[in-house]
Amino acid sequence: MKRTFTLDDAIQVARRAHEGQLDKSGRPYIGHPLRVMGALRDERERMAAVLHDVVEDTTVTIDDLREAGCPAEVLDAIAAISKRPGEDQEAYLARVAENRIALAVKRADIADNMSPDRMSRLDKATQERLLAKYTSALRQLGA
Repeated sequence: MKRTFTLDDAIQVARRAHEGQLDKSGRPYIGHPLRVMGALRDERERMAAVLHDVVEDTTVTIDDLREAGCPAEVLDAIAAISKRPGEDQEAYLARVAENRIALAVKRADIADNMSPDRMSRLDKATQERLLAKYTSALRQLGA
């Protein structure tokens, strides 16, 4: 019998997948998905949060996560929140909004990205560009 995929398993997958990656300010990238996870309370949301960038930004695929035993509900949310090549922002956010878990994770993701600590580490032009992007996204997501 296969053991249940846990939140700790999700964290370990994310740590391995993001190893060596840095965020825009030069800090280890894994801090971002861990903070997003920490902003949520539901176990499935927390799993999706810590894994939310692995398919989009690493070599890990949905199939890899499925083989590891990741729950279908979490896989669906990760598929919804992973931006596809060439996809426009409006279509992407519409897909996110249709999935309860992906929507909760995306709102927490944007909140972390907009945090004063993260924003203060970026140059003014990047801050302004991202603030406009995130404000528009939150509006489209109904926040």
